[in-house]
Amino acid sequence: MTRNEHQSATTADHGDTDIGIVLTQPRQYRALKSALILGRDRALNARLVALSGAGSGDRVLDIGSGPGDLVRALARRVGPSGAVTGVDPSPPMIDYATAHSSALPNCRFELGPAQSLRLPDASIDIVTCTFVMHHIPEAQRDTAIGQMFRVLRPGGRLLLADTYLTGRLAPSVVKAMARYMARHRHDDAATGHPADPMAAVDIRRYRETLYDTGFRTTEFHTAKPVTGALLAIKPE
Repeated sequence: MTRNEHQSATTADHGDTDIGIVLTQPRQYRALKSALILGRDRALNARLVALSGAGSGDRVLDIGSGPGDLVRALARRVGPSGAVTGVDPSPPMIDYATAHSSALPNCRFELGPAQSLRLPDASIDIVTCTFVMHHIPEAQRDTAIGQMFRVLRPGGRLLLADTYLTGRLAPSVVKAMARYMARHRHDDAATGHPADPMAAVDIRRYRETLYDTGFRTTEFHTAKPVTGALLAIKPE
């Protein structure tokens, strides 16, 4: 992944809000992610959709939707009576996802960051946010989770997912992630925390924040070959 695919960005619509790392090359991102998960893109998306609990008629929000692969998988699951919205801070990602989703009228894409969602309170049944949290500035991650909680209806479900490594694949991926994070250390520079690529993407680190925000149930699941997912439920 090259340097020019990532920007620490702000937009006029969000004032001086630091959006974080913005991915700007959809095709290269898809190729890199596919390599990381050993070409199991469809299987991983199917697993994430199943873990989310999405079903017919659900209203789903996918945060950091990128090129829209998970949004399209969710749209097929919820069917014509449901709706899926993808939100991403990158105009090229929104353009790419929109252009490749014309066959699915029950999904759409909006430009915006996780920490400033424009949806009404309690308007969503399920929120998904996969391979995204480490892109959001450390100081704004609590705000982003608060926004997810706000837009979920009582009883709604949140699925957070990121890289989780086991087995023989782990050492090589750790090295690659260490190189990547050495180039994009916006968190460490601000906080003084040591650069630990596995700690940075371990989705379980958000359990306490989820409870502090108001979620009362969390479950950790794995999805082969390199994904961990944290499922949280908003109280009724």
